[in-house]
Amino acid sequence: METDQLPDALLLVDDEVNILRSLTRLFRREGYRILTANSAQEGLDILAQEPVAVILSDQRMPGMTGSEMFKEVKSRYPDTIRLIMSGYTELESITSAINDGAVYKFLLKPWEDEKLLQHIREAFSIHELKSKNARLNEQLKELNRQLEQKVEEQNLELILNVRSLRASQEILEHLPVAIVGVSDDGMIVEVNAAARGLLGEGLQVGMFVMQVFPENVFHSYMEAVKSSVGEVVQVAATIGGQSTHMLIKRFSGNFNVSGTVMAMLSAEG
Repeated sequence: METDQLPDALLLVDDEVNILRSLTRLFRREGYRILTANSAQEGLDILAQEPVAVILSDQRMPGMTGSEMFKEVKSRYPDTIRLIMSGYTELESITSAINDGAVYKFLLKPWEDEKLLQHIREAFSIHELKSKNARLNEQLKELNRQLEQKVEEQNLELILNVRSLRASQEILEHLPVAIVGVSDDGMIVEVNAAARGLLGEGLQVGMFVMQVFPENVFHSYMEAVKSSVGEVVQVAATIGGQSTHMLIKRFSGNFNVSGTVMAMLSAEG
C-alpha cells in the first residue's frame, strides 16, 4: 500500500492479555485504530494483512522477543515507527536492536499513562512526517520525469526545426528565381545565388533596399510593407541591365519572424 494511504493504525503486541486491555483503553481515547497481538508471530501475521503506522511491543515474549520481531519488521515494513517496552533491563539485546535501527525508542514498565501517550503521539507525528516526505519525493520524481520529457520533446522539435531551416536554405539557394529577403526595417537579410547573379556580387547582406534597388522598386517595397500580410505588390524595373518583373510580398511566419520577400522574374520569361 502506498505511504499516503496508510491509516493511523497502532499495533499493540504483548503476551499478557491484561496489559493489552489496559493499553487498548489508554489509547482508544486518542482516536487511533488499535490492533492487538498476543505474540510476536501474531503481530507479524497482522502486519502482513494490515497497514500499520506505529507498533508498541513487549520485549519478553515466548518464541520470539520484541527486538527480534522488530528486526523482521524493519526489513519488511521500514516505514513503521517501532517502540519496545519491558520491565527488564535487557541492555544487550535492546541496545543491539536500537543500534540496528529496528527500535525507535525503548520504554520501561510499569509506565506512566501521560508519558506513554506522549511517546506514541510523537511516534505518529514522525510517521506522518515520513509519509509527507515520501509523498513529496514521489511528486518531485513525477515533476522531474515530466520536465525531462518536455525537454526531450523540445530538443526533438529544435532538431527538426534546424533540419527544416537548413533544407529551406538549400532549396532557396538553388531556386532558379532571384529571391531577396528583407527585414521589417528594410535591411537585406537573405540573398540566393540567382539574386547575386542578377544584382552582382557587390550585393551584400546588411545593405538596405534603397541602396540596392531603383527608386520605383523602393516605393513598391514601401507599399508592400504598409499592405496586409500576404498581399502581393507587382512592379516592373530594370535590374542588372535586364527588364525584370518583381513580386513583393510581406509575410509573418513561424518563430515570430516577419519581413518582406522580393522575387525577380525576367520580363522576357
